[in-house]
Amino acid sequence: MSKPADITYEQQAAAAFNKQSVLFDEIYTTNTIVQYKRKRVRDHLDKLIKPKSKILELNAGTGEDAVYFAQRGHHVHATDISQGMQKILSQKILSASLTDKVSSELCSFTQLEKLKDKGPYDIIFSNFAGLNCTNELEKVLRSFPALLNPGGIITLVLLPKFCLWETSLFLKGKFKTAVRRFFSTAGRGAQVEGEYFRCWYHNPSTIKKHLEKEFDMLALEGLCTLVPPSYIENFAEKYPKTFNALKYKEDKWKAKWPWRSIGDYYIISFKKKSNQNTGDDN
Repeated sequence: MSKPADITYEQQAAAAFNKQSVLFDEIYTTNTIVQYKRKRVRDHLDKLIKPKSKILELNAGTGEDAVYFAQRGHHVHATDISQGMQKILSQKILSASLTDKVSSELCSFTQLEKLKDKGPYDIIFSNFAGLNCTNELEKVLRSFPALLNPGGIITLVLLPKFCLWETSLFLKGKFKTAVRRFFSTAGRGAQVEGEYFRCWYHNPSTIKKHLEKEFDMLALEGLCTLVPPSYIENFAEKYPKTFNALKYKEDKWKAKWPWRSIGDYYIISFKKKSNQNTGDDN
């Protein structure tokens, strides 16, 4: 059971993204680097996903990825703690005539035992650091095996403790930003639309440690390792040749050491071991 302080962290994050929900698509759908990131994540998952898979999406936001995967024949159960995000998602799914492919539920990823639809699923997917907004990540990861079919896939997009681009800001005198990930045991403050919440950073080795008993790691790749983070505004538009050159190099080196784990994000995927059953089968 969550501690009161933990519930406060989730409520703070929900308040922030409730405020941003009405602006989210307007802000990010035209951002070139955001679109590059989203394509990279989808390309990664498209290589692993089987036709007509059943997907549990955590922190689904406004449903951009839910629409993408539903239009490719998958069924997505899109969950989020933000009522604002869920409202936009529901409107989007209705407009796209995908109500037969996408279901939604207001549910925290720290309370997946309360899901109305417990699957089992073929894929559990969390994009763009949603799982960095909890200090109960181990609890979240422990809930995955019971929700997955044997051979099921987990794909998570997370923020590591070291980011090459952020650390380089030390040279510009932005010391606080440059080192904010290093000392994040108690969480680091973040702000969206004037609302404050906390983030925790996790290296791939931490995720692997928590999952290795019941999962095999399939893939790990860095995201925005050489390509700058999307908060560096208009980089792609100001420096198109440099942006394309960095994209080319990152796509070439994304799965190689050290580039696979020093980006703004990393994408990591696991496969449930064949001898692991769902919770309902035990």
